[in-house]
Amino acid sequence: MMTFTELLKNRRAIRDFQVKEISLDTVKEILRDATMAPSASHGQPCQFIIINNRETIKQLSDESKKNLLRDFAENKASLDPGYVNVLKDQNFNVFYNAPCLIYVVGPDAVSSVVIDCTLAVSYIMFAAASRGLGTCWIGLGMFIRDPKTKALLGIPDGCSIVAPIILGYPKTIPAPPERHAPNVLKIIS
Repeated sequence: MMTFTELLKNRRAIRDFQVKEISLDTVKEILRDATMAPSASHGQPCQFIIINNRETIKQLSDESKKNLLRDFAENKASLDPGYVNVLKDQNFNVFYNAPCLIYVVGPDAVSSVVIDCTLAVSYIMFAAASRGLGTCWIGLGMFIRDPKTKALLGIPDGCSIVAPIILGYPKTIPAPPERHAPNVLKIIS
């Protein structure tokens, strides 16, 4: 069993996965762990969509890329110029060909939904790392707008995707980058 410090060091952003599926039971265990995350007033607004079909994940990548590029062309989104060319590449999968994608969604009416879902995502990442799995939050993958796709995913009306998280067995775990000391602005005793 890993110590907490080892777990912190082993939780890395993974974008290169083994060609190995994750059991649905394992994904459900990870999501049970995620429900232990704190939420405002214990509201627990987070909902989860599990996609473990690579063709569907690729289709979601394609839709997200299309919508993001359209937003960029219409000056509704700013992108690093390097991303534009990558997103135009039909072979590029924003989900890095991961075997599993989890959309964390929540109700738009809950003012703390982004914070609540972000806390749940951190629990997903640590729960996955404790099982030898890798994750990465893929912000480029949340631009799903087609009503048919949203219906296929089961996204309820009045809810939005907060975080797309990819999950899989990493080919390698990169070393943690150098971290600076905590930037304590002030101590009041």
